Amino acid sequence: MTKEKTMQLHKSVAPFAKSENKKSIMQIVNTVPPFLILWFLAYQSLSVSIWLTLGLSFLAAGFVIRTFIIFHDCTHGSFFKSRKVNDIVGTITGVLTLFAYEKWKREHAIHHASSSNLDKRGVGDIWVMTIDEYLEASKWQRFAYRLYRNPLVMFGFGPLFLVLVSSRFNRKDARKKERNNTYLTNIILIALYTGMILLIGWQSFVIVQGSIMFIAGSLGIWLFYIQHTFEDSYFEEESEWDYVKAAIDGSSYYKLPRVLQWATGNIGFHHVHHLSPRVPNYNLEVAHDSVPPLHQATTITIKSSLASINYRLYDPEKKGFVSFKEIKDLLKMPRPSLDLKPKRTSLEGK
Repeated sequence: MTKEKTMQLHKSVAPFAKSENKKSIMQIVNTVPPFLILWFLAYQSLSVSIWLTLGLSFLAAGFVIRTFIIFHDCTHGSFFKSRKVNDIVGTITGVLTLFAYEKWKREHAIHHASSSNLDKRGVGDIWVMTIDEYLEASKWQRFAYRLYRNPLVMFGFGPLFLVLVSSRFNRKDARKKERNNTYLTNIILIALYTGMILLIGWQSFVIVQGSIMFIAGSLGIWLFYIQHTFEDSYFEEESEWDYVKAAIDGSSYYKLPRVLQWATGNIGFHHVHHLSPRVPNYNLEVAHDSVPPLHQATTITIKSSLASINYRLYDPEKKGFVSFKEIKDLLKMPRPSLDLKPKRTSLEGK
């Protein structure tokens, strides 16, 4: 894409990068109160049936995801016109979704600035190794990577790690504002959870809150994973990396049924979001529909997205993901011979 076309694409999306306070307030009203009501009903249903509780927890988890999208838009300064209001609402929704606002805001900004850049991976991303990196890694590094990419670990232990560890501690280079926001979020959560446990008992609290947040966390990780992990996803080294191509070719359009699109706050239009993070979630679909070049983004459905479970390593030459099975012959090659030969970054010509 030429610089002229890039500028034109940004200009085409610009009209949608405007928040509307009325729509934002309405989204809070139709998201947060329903979540709290479903939480209460899930607790009340414990005396009826645990399966009813889990069913209500699943519905509540959908509203947690939608609440997270509000939080997410606040971190981009796109939900309200006022930066202060974004910060306040973002911190509150961060408490509801168990994320420290300022911490996640900075890490997510880094993700946007470096998404699909092979030389700037590591912050706010899913861990991705290229074929060469995996072949040259130690047995322990390979084991750690395979464990990390295992669906049971990523979508099972991943949510627990995010809310209990990653979101609770500051990075070493965090500034005072970020540190204080994390401390504040943790203090509020401790006080809130302690009060709820004293009120309803720890068993009931763990069953209701635990199931809701676990389901929401697993689905949230899946959404983030699938939007950047598809067969021909775009990744490039710094010298060749392009922001617009990273947005259009490195992010997918996850075409979901209307009810799921609503619950996920239109985040399936991820290519639009990466192209222009200041577009609020309620304008993503109309931006996609109104700008024809955006239709070129890779479109995936629930059915086709399931194949991404097997995409484990990135092949820079083939420009796409491959499975561990596809490189099993390369793993049989003696390590010394691999070191003496030019780097094998593609499976083509094997």
